[in-house]
Amino acid sequence: MSYQLRSARFLAQECLRAHLKEGDRCVDATMGNGHDTLFLAGLVGDSGRVYAFDIQPQALEHTLEGLRKENMEQRVSLFLSGHQQMDRFVKEKVDAVMFNLGWLPGGDKGITTLWETTREAVWKGLSLLKPMGVMTICVYPGHAEGNRERESLPALLSALPTREFNVLHSVFANAAPDTPECWILQKQPG
Repeated sequence: MSYQLRSARFLAQECLRAHLKEGDRCVDATMGNGHDTLFLAGLVGDSGRVYAFDIQPQALEHTLEGLRKENMEQRVSLFLSGHQQMDRFVKEKVDAVMFNLGWLPGGDKGITTLWETTREAVWKGLSLLKPMGVMTICVYPGHAEGNRERESLPALLSALPTREFNVLHSVFANAAPDTPECWILQKQPG
């Protein structure tokens, strides 16, 4: 199969697939149904570690179920906590932080990520990154909080000093206005 440019989430995964390797450490800041947690666990291998966060018990249950099916639960630490608390639980530098903002697919659409906690989580995630570490953020407009996050992220991320971070914003230019967007950040060496 040839390469197919599909979505913001696809771009984030492609970036992390190229970046992460056996033994790496990473954060899934928005566990959801566990698809990204499982994806990251597969990349870091048995000697790696994934720290995954969500505020909904249903997210943790779905994620744990998926990890057990693939015999990968030993690679992952799951936290029933908001992503803005990641620094309370993650006590080592990480190679990647992944965000998929919005709501739990199949869950209560009234429970979404919120700009205030997302902003705090992004700052904490950036402080946890190793030099050359990568952060991906997929933002999903089309609902009130998703629109706030899409409108607020550019000011926050474009203000990061270029000597400290490279920041890429990917937008599908010919898509509907509520199409998800992807941000990719990399911490500069030294």
